[in-house]
Amino acid sequence: MFRYFNASGADPNGEHGEDRKRETHLIPLTLFVPLGRHPQRVLFGDRFPTRDGTCERDYVHVDDLASAHQLGMEELRPGEVRSYNLGVGHGFTVREVHAACEKVVGAPIPFEIAEPRPGDPAVLVASSAKARRELGGSPRYTEIDPIVETAWRWHRAHPRGYGEREPEF
Repeated sequence: MFRYFNASGADPNGEHGEDRKRETHLIPLTLFVPLGRHPQRVLFGDRFPTRDGTCERDYVHVDDLASAHQLGMEELRPGEVRSYNLGVGHGFTVREVHAACEKVVGAPIPFEIAEPRPGDPAVLVASSAKARRELGGSPRYTEIDPIVETAWRWHRAHPRGYGEREPEF
């Protein structure tokens, strides 16, 4: 069993990316602003006990998740059950992700600060040491900019998603 921590990014060739009927993930929602699908982003809370006051999360690229699944298929035996956290082992704050989106897009992305959502923990970061130890391999995407770059490439090519429909928010 794999437990993902903020699956993010897109196929580096721009062919496959995130497309949900109801989008809730930070990176796509932030990139929707320069695509004209939102007027601005709402950042929930800026008084958490983190380096800049916004929540910190571990973002793992979808290619790294695919690699972990492949390693798992090669390693596990029939009837064997194991559990692994999949992440990069360190986090990025909401403001850092927002800044990476602005850098990749090449323009400011308007935002407002709202009250924190009830129950949001300040930090959620994976310990994927067990997966690295037992399955081998490690994430190739360990910084936020390349993750956002792949997402932006896909969203620019598919500004309304696969079906070119307008998602719900």
